[in-house]
Amino acid sequence: MSLRESRIGLEGRVASRRQFLKNTAGLVAGGGFTLNTIQPIRAAKKRADSVYGSIKITHVEQRVITQEYQDWISYELNHYYGPLQRTILLVHTNVGLVGLGEWHNPIDDETIQKYVGTSPFEWVGDETSLGMGIAMYDLMGKAAGVPIYKLFGQRHRLYVPVCAWTVSTHPHRMVEAVQEYTARGYTWMKFHLSPFHNVLEQTAAIQEVAPKGFRLHYDITMHGTRDHMFELLEKLAQFPVAGCFEDPLEANDVEGHAELRRRARLPIVYHHLPLKATFEVLNRAADAYMLGHMDIGNAMRRAGLFAAANVPFMLQNVGGNITRAMTTHMQSAFRFGSFHFISAGERFKSDVVNESLEPINGQIRVPEKPGLGVTLNQAELERLEKLKLPPAPKWIIKSRFDNGSTLYAIHNPKESIFMVRPDWSRFMPPMSYDDPVKTEYWDDDGSPEYKAMFARLEREQAVLIQG
Repeated sequence: MSLRESRIGLEGRVASRRQFLKNTAGLVAGGGFTLNTIQPIRAAKKRADSVYGSIKITHVEQRVITQEYQDWISYELNHYYGPLQRTILLVHTNVGLVGLGEWHNPIDDETIQKYVGTSPFEWVGDETSLGMGIAMYDLMGKAAGVPIYKLFGQRHRLYVPVCAWTVSTHPHRMVEAVQEYTARGYTWMKFHLSPFHNVLEQTAAIQEVAPKGFRLHYDITMHGTRDHMFELLEKLAQFPVAGCFEDPLEANDVEGHAELRRRARLPIVYHHLPLKATFEVLNRAADAYMLGHMDIGNAMRRAGLFAAANVPFMLQNVGGNITRAMTTHMQSAFRFGSFHFISAGERFKSDVVNESLEPINGQIRVPEKPGLGVTLNQAELERLEKLKLPPAPKWIIKSRFDNGSTLYAIHNPKESIFMVRPDWSRFMPPMSYDDPVKTEYWDDDGSPEYKAMFARLEREQAVLIQG
């Protein structure tokens, strides 16, 4: 390349960045709100006022439910996480309308009190609580008689792509997950890689059963192994079922992500964004971006940044069909919210709303009823609320390598990250996603051998035995 060509290329990049900054300046300065957003809200409030007058939040019910896993996936999820609970939010108003929201845990009373006595229309672009923000938008939509997507402005898509979710486990169980999800209309499945299982063996097994067009979303959880990442991604990219790679490098390595994006043949997805999707987007560090559990207002601002940069993004808001409905509305209204989103509610047997937002060919149709478009199932809410949370016992991970050595460690379901980032524990030996390893989940079987190994692991933390 000549000096002149280099200079032209540099000037082009500078001009591109200047245009990007010009396009995004108004969005950032204005909080992400444009006329396309403000006018629908004003119209909605006018309609709501004409029907209900002054709407005020009177009180908030927080109902804690215990979630029941689908039978076919309960083995691996109970070993990873144990049983889970979720908090359902019922936000009451002085006019009889009730807004639905949900969150992972109960919301503290100080936060709840910020909403009591206010109008839901005071929480446009809510940056205080995603769970309560969902309920605010549900109330606004119900009061105005419009679906939530209309409160964000123009709808850009009628159908929104969605991705199923599972955990890294034995290849035959991952095969079962693919079969179950494809039968339910999913075309993407995400899982976190775990060095306790060989990802190439898992992918090969999935490739045998996956229908044409089905894709895997590999979440590498910011590396953490001794793999050369480009080499690993190249190996995986040989499989037609491979789809994209999330967080393949340490979160702060923006330049590394950009370089990997230039070299990798499949899309790079950036989730744990150290500079909140600003510098990373400007430097083209990924093909798509993920916003995880981000409040509504900040998600709106980021949506403007992604639109200015012409790059797709996705929302990952884990929850039930209340959260799934909200995410569907948001991604339908955001111009570049075109990458498959994740809510992970497909893991559970039932939900507290009557509607189940199931995909057709990987796409969920945007609800058209007022608000979220889902209605409370009071009987199921009460049933799940009465369920007792079962215990989540620790168990032994037993990983046997092809050379005859065996690695033992204890897993505590309350510390689920250990399964995907054992290096964070600082006592595990370096591992690889491509290790020739077979892992057994060794539950307490009451045997002397189990008791002796468990006691030893409590002293030594990890045990590596040859032969």
